[in-house]
Amino acid sequence: MTGVALAEELLLLAYDDETGKATMPRISLDLGMAAAVLVELALAGRIAYADGSLAVIDPAPTGEPIADEVLARIAADTPHSPSSWVQRLRHGLRDRILGDLCGRGVVRDIDETELGFIHVHRYPVADASVEADIRRRLAEALTDDQAPDERTAALATLVAVLRMEPALGLAGEDARDARRRLEAIAGGAGFSGNVSLDDSVVRPSIGLVVAALGQAIDAALGKRA
Repeated sequence: MTGVALAEELLLLAYDDETGKATMPRISLDLGMAAAVLVELALAGRIAYADGSLAVIDPAPTGEPIADEVLARIAADTPHSPSSWVQRLRHGLRDRILGDLCGRGVVRDIDETELGFIHVHRYPVADASVEADIRRRLAEALTDDQAPDERTAALATLVAVLRMEPALGLAGEDARDARRRLEAIAGGAGFSGNVSLDDSVVRPSIGLVVAALGQAIDAALGKRA
């Protein structure tokens, strides 16, 4: 696994570097991060999608604490659908990931008080290089006709599902162009059902998990009947 998890990448993209506040609805981001942890496990060859449920195919730890906790939880539980898992995992996940990023010096925790007693936390960036690398990979994927690697394709697909174009600093026609490219990446990877998984640029096992999780997020946000 890489040094920055997919769920962390989504969170960093979604938070304003200076204000340290989320720039998108909390429920959308929480569902997306939960899905990202599951995608991370699929990329690591730990879980797969079969018969409508996510199942553990390799219980060996990945070395990433949050992912390993989820892996152990899936292994110990009865089978559940992707929709069920994103709902089960989203609660408290944001605080855990923010805490890890603070501990590694990627963002800072600024605790402010409003009305004399309400604590409000902001998380401005402390190490801009981490997010810069994420944005560079996405920018290359958006401007290159070549298919990106599995991990970047999965990230681009989650960005598309969550409609995070504004978090990329894009608006108007630029945002529409980016969305078309993001959807093309998802389609080319076999994540959106437009391409046979046998012809996709990612492993079929990964395509199945990401496609199922994308549908789960759409359903949770009311985008798909």
